[in-house]
Amino acid sequence: QVQLVESGGGSVQLGGSLRLSCATSGDTDSSYCMGWFRQPPGKEREGVATIDTGSDSTYFIDSVKGRFTISQDNAKNTVALQMNSLKPEDTAMYYCAAGPRYLCAGRWSWQFFTYWGQGTQVTVSS
Repeated sequence: QVQLVESGGGSVQLGGSLRLSCATSGDTDSSYCMGWFRQPPGKEREGVATIDTGSDSTYFIDSVKGRFTISQDNAKNTVALQMNSLKPEDTAMYYCAAGPRYLCAGRWSWQFFTYWGQGTQVTVSS
């Protein structure tokens, strides 16, 4: 079992930065595919980035490549999403999720992630 708690959301202007953090507890000795998802207002949930906590491999959707970075800290119990050069279209509720490691190696969807945090709101004003 693993518990996830997101933090770091807020309101920024176009071009600003935010750092989201996903604190994990429980079975932190095991490796997972950790994913960041977002749901913009009036739209469906979409995946943003993943990191395999065992291999440290990462993936980003095209719209955030070069702007967002996903990482885990030295203790391997938190996962961060650094968001730079933010745009209004980044506005969404952001969720941290954990699932089996194979999700980080191929096709993935929110439907297959097992554990979820409560979400944190990110708002970007133009």
